[in-house]
Amino acid sequence: MPGHDDGWSPVTFTTRIRSPFARTRAESPETPGDDTPTAATDGQGAETKGLRSGRRLVPLVAAATVILVGGATAGYAHANKSVTLDVDGEVVRVTTFAGSVDGLLAEHGVQLGERDVVTPSGALAEGADVVVRHARQVTVSLDGSEKSVWTTAITADEALDTLASRADDVALVASRSAAGGRPELALDLTLHGSADVLVDGRTLQTPDGDARVAQVLGELGITLNPLDRVSVRQTPEGRVQVVVNRVVVQEVSSTHEVPFASSTQEDANLYTGQRKVAVAGVPGVRTLVERVTTVDGVETARETVSDQVTQAPVDELVKTGTKARPAPAPKATSSGSTAAAGPITAGGSADSLNWAALAKCESGGNPTAVSSTGKYHGLYQFSVATWQAVGGAGLPSQASPDEQTARAKMLYNRSGAGQWPHCGKYLFS
Repeated sequence: MPGHDDGWSPVTFTTRIRSPFARTRAESPETPGDDTPTAATDGQGAETKGLRSGRRLVPLVAAATVILVGGATAGYAHANKSVTLDVDGEVVRVTTFAGSVDGLLAEHGVQLGERDVVTPSGALAEGADVVVRHARQVTVSLDGSEKSVWTTAITADEALDTLASRADDVALVASRSAAGGRPELALDLTLHGSADVLVDGRTLQTPDGDARVAQVLGELGITLNPLDRVSVRQTPEGRVQVVVNRVVVQEVSSTHEVPFASSTQEDANLYTGQRKVAVAGVPGVRTLVERVTTVDGVETARETVSDQVTQAPVDELVKTGTKARPAPAPKATSSGSTAAAGPITAGGSADSLNWAALAKCESGGNPTAVSSTGKYHGLYQFSVATWQAVGGAGLPSQASPDEQTARAKMLYNRSGAGQWPHCGKYLFS
């Protein structure tokens, strides 16, 4: 049969005019003499379950009535033929005086396009079986790539049989109708037995018989969302499957940190080596909006909708000192003159305390440490005023570690551990 030797080729347009024989499976001809339609709807145009139909064989129809007179009787009887005409699975038995297949098709209004197939061709013989297969354009998925092709198959399972040799993963892709969004194939399923419907992680079975895809899903109570996809495929064992893929497209927003820059500025009010954060840095915010597509819960695509900085960062500004530090003041002698400073001792109970632990807590043990504000200096984070109060000169962070410790002991003997409210407890550890 021509339907089993289909040729597939990508196309974009056809000009074929459909003939009265090019009916879909839901448009089976009525029984001659019976005015009752063989198909009904559910009130919204959908076919009801009990109206699936197969191919029909219409009883012999006289194509013309001829009055035979005299000697012409034998000639007319010889020209009159009884043949079978099968157009896309709609089969009728007719009588005709046509001498060729083309004449028979013209007599019955069957028009052909360049991709349509007719067998046999040429002269028309008594008892001939004339088969016409109109080419249909269908969308197929071959190993995940969709394309439009032509086929002379008249059912989905017949088309899938033909396609099976072309790719490992083959499916017919249903389009969505403008009215109601119902899934439509150019070919009916025409199931030879039941089929499986794969949807939402379940496998449901359809009843036996011919059907449209929309009718099958409707009978099983399956509702399609606007973006859902429907396709028809075969298992390796030849069983037909209708696959419903749930497609969700949504916009997803996410925020990301934008780092701030840092710059320095000289400040004549600060001593050399001092640093002060004049403007604290604040990270900015970048908002990314993406369109994410998931099929049955699995992400298949992601594209950027917008990507912009919704909160600008605040850049950090650090001031560095340029002011020269004063020289240490000379130490006064008992006679009132001055002399170079010698070793400093504090004495008292301070000598027995854990000054290393206090220094670690206050400055991490760094004798040149300066706080971020530039106010506190050295191992024990003296303020300049407190440092001077215990005889220190210049900045505490410029003095030797021994001098810093000695003056810290002096401060303890004078005022106690309360001078270091957070770290003073470590003196007694």
